Amino acid sequence: MSTNVKITTLAALIATGIAAEAQAEGELNLYSSRHYDTDERLYSDFTEQTGITINRIEGKADELIARMQAEGANSPADVLLTVDTSRLERAKDAGVLQATESALLEERIPSNLQDSDNQWFGFSQRARIIFYDKNDVQNPPMTYLDLADPAYKGMVCHRSSSNVYSQTLLSAVIENHGEEAATAWAQGFVDNFARDPQGGDTDQLRGLVSGECEISISNTYYFARSLRKDVKGVTSDIDMIGWVFPSQDAEGAHMNLSGAGVAANAPNKDNAVKFLEYLASEQAQVYFSAGNDEFPAVAGVPLSPSVAKLGEFKADAVDLSAVAKNVPVAQKIFDTVGWK
Repeated sequence: MSTNVKITTLAALIATGIAAEAQAEGELNLYSSRHYDTDERLYSDFTEQTGITINRIEGKADELIARMQAEGANSPADVLLTVDTSRLERAKDAGVLQATESALLEERIPSNLQDSDNQWFGFSQRARIIFYDKNDVQNPPMTYLDLADPAYKGMVCHRSSSNVYSQTLLSAVIENHGEEAATAWAQGFVDNFARDPQGGDTDQLRGLVSGECEISISNTYYFARSLRKDVKGVTSDIDMIGWVFPSQDAEGAHMNLSGAGVAANAPNKDNAVKFLEYLASEQAQVYFSAGNDEFPAVAGVPLSPSVAKLGEFKADAVDLSAVAKNVPVAQKIFDTVGWK
């Protein structure tokens, strides 16, 4: 993956810092909407290295944000960990996060992957890219804007407009190309649907295998997972699926984030900051890729074989904090063009 962010190597500094805290006492109350069993290793390693016990409450992002609002000043939450920039921005707007001052996070996490007010930081990434049936599509779309080309009428599958990945992608198109162009693109995209929007990202890949569509969009980690282990309806026919990292001669591939922030009323604020700094460490960054087929947020961290197989690409360096602010406009456009 190629970015314009300066590569820094602070693994030794981070390891030293964590070792110094090995005898730390106390606990951390983590509110998490990440639903991956592989994250257990992140939590156990943090506890082993710091002595800090993690008490975890899991749920959907919006439910956790609402809970933190309802709990107010008495909330036990120390950290909110969730998926997608729009949800992180939603938490910020709801007043349930606070600014975090950390030289280590500022140094490790690229500026476009963190909130402008330091209320959240991205720790892993997924590229949202184009997949296609190699047997039927000889000239796949090479940019996001190409997906609206009438040449692909009746060929494209995608998720519903209520999905955060759909919302963030359109929000990025707004940021990169303007509202008018984004509206025209969304209309052309809808005109090219092979079926009504439905299912998750894996279902978009299954649509290629089943022949329901010839072109789809998915986050890379769903496809990389199908390379690493058997995923029903995808892995057995995965050789028929090709992929394109879009807009390589323009803005680059759109990236989704998984990130976290310190809760506004964190009773264990110091431990919360330690946890965020741990997520930026070499060890945790490697594990995001090895355990869940994601791209690290920190430049230069080795990729797992399943992720590395996707190849090098240029990532969109757009400020994701600015992208998140476009979600209300994106929703208006969805309604205008009839994207269900």
